[in-house]
Amino acid sequence: MEMMNNKWVSTVASIWIQSTSGTPSTFGIYSPALKSSQGYSQTTLDTVALFKDLGANVGILAGVLYAGTAYRRSFFGGPKVAILAGAIQCFTGYFLIWLTVTGIISRPPVPVVCFFLFLAGHAMPFFNTADVVTAVHNFRDYSGTAVGIMKGFLGLSAAMLIQLYRTIFPGNPASFLLMVSLLSTVNPLLLMWFVKIYDANAGDERRHLNNFSWVVVVVSAYLVVVIVLENVVTVQLLAHILIVIVLLFLLASPLWIALRAQQSLSSEGVTYQVDPEKIHGREDDTSYQRLSEHAEEDAEASNRPSELEGHFNLFQAMRTMNFWLLFLATACALGSGLATLNNLTQIGEALSYTPLETTTLVSLWSIWNSIGRFGGGYVSDFILHMKSWARPLFMAGSLGIMSIGHLVIASGMPGCLYAGSILVGICYGSQLSLMPTIASELFGVVNMGTIFNTITIAGPLGSYILSVRVVGYIYDKETSSETNICVGVHCFMLSFFIMAAVTFLGSLFAVVLSLRTRSYYEHVICRRFLKP
Repeated sequence: MEMMNNKWVSTVASIWIQSTSGTPSTFGIYSPALKSSQGYSQTTLDTVALFKDLGANVGILAGVLYAGTAYRRSFFGGPKVAILAGAIQCFTGYFLIWLTVTGIISRPPVPVVCFFLFLAGHAMPFFNTADVVTAVHNFRDYSGTAVGIMKGFLGLSAAMLIQLYRTIFPGNPASFLLMVSLLSTVNPLLLMWFVKIYDANAGDERRHLNNFSWVVVVVSAYLVVVIVLENVVTVQLLAHILIVIVLLFLLASPLWIALRAQQSLSSEGVTYQVDPEKIHGREDDTSYQRLSEHAEEDAEASNRPSELEGHFNLFQAMRTMNFWLLFLATACALGSGLATLNNLTQIGEALSYTPLETTTLVSLWSIWNSIGRFGGGYVSDFILHMKSWARPLFMAGSLGIMSIGHLVIASGMPGCLYAGSILVGICYGSQLSLMPTIASELFGVVNMGTIFNTITIAGPLGSYILSVRVVGYIYDKETSSETNICVGVHCFMLSFFIMAAVTFLGSLFAVVLSLRTRSYYEHVICRRFLKP
């Protein structure tokens, strides 16, 4: 029983849940069917997509539910209740969208479809909160890597689901919706019993986490090769089945890593137990605040008021400048990234890409997104341990590169959409692992789920401004009234110039946050794991 009741098996269960949870990123697969079946304009499609983004990024309820039940020993406690709530919403939302696209529900009003998409997207924060926050509790010293692994598999999930779609229901987006409603519900319900919080800091955690990290890299590389081959040669059904079998084998490999890790630690006499006192942060608060005194002294020396005094609740965090700098940087990053993702299919059509190529772009976006999520956490963890650099510095750098990616897409040159989406996708993904990790370091882990999910609201807010008010408006203005389709570089050029400026502004916000927290990272965060 001990072999299946430890933090490593909990990590595997979280990985497998994440692998079917990134369904909002598959919007490009069924958005043409939704648009044609309901007779939507591009602005209307962007509006309903906004509610999908709103659901996927408004996770305050998930954070409150997790924090309020994490320390109960009954069924209604900890990650299980958050996962259960997510599963119910996932099935309800996607099943109703399937009924809409297939015409079983006859042309529901736009606000009703917006609610369906919100409900479907709102499932993801519950899965994500349960998996990410549990991983941070279990691996405090390597929280960036742990978050990167969770976010990495979440990013890969869209590409993996699309491979299943191409194997089982090729060219039938309605069936894809039905598949998602079932698979992304049943999988978390089966695995939620293994996702638990254990005491941290035991054994050589970094080595075993690195093995999980290699799985992210290998699966990403495998999917890139598969996607490229699908565009070069015609892949028959038997080949698709073989591709899926290999993919499932790769996804099973984390369980072998977990069993090896537990065997290794058991031989060293390391045991795990659920510790509510430690989870709640009571044991950790004293040392945390004692270390914070160094930051207070340094702040006084530099005439900079310190906002870093221990474990914050949401309202305490919102009264700090650091919270709002992180919020604004996230709004610029996620808003422009979501605007790009939501319009990827239409951008491809405007630049005369084939339907297969646009589907490929959606799949590849999932890969770049995953690489960014994993890389942002892993690389920032490595440099933080080695050089003691403030983690917000990586957020600033990735936002600067993201701005360049938007400019590449705006150029309209041959291959610009592939090259630009690589840069934007990777940098967008990095924000999704950097932001929760930074939030846990600046405001503590006790209310981490509530705080980082509140900051994530910045994504749909930015997406509304950039996707609906900028991209959708300019596209419809350039569209022919006869065909309702816009063809040419002019359809999106101005929009991406605007998004490049927005992400550059976000980089400046992150630079200010980095300067404000540099001493805190050196004197508080790094003292947890750096040897004197």
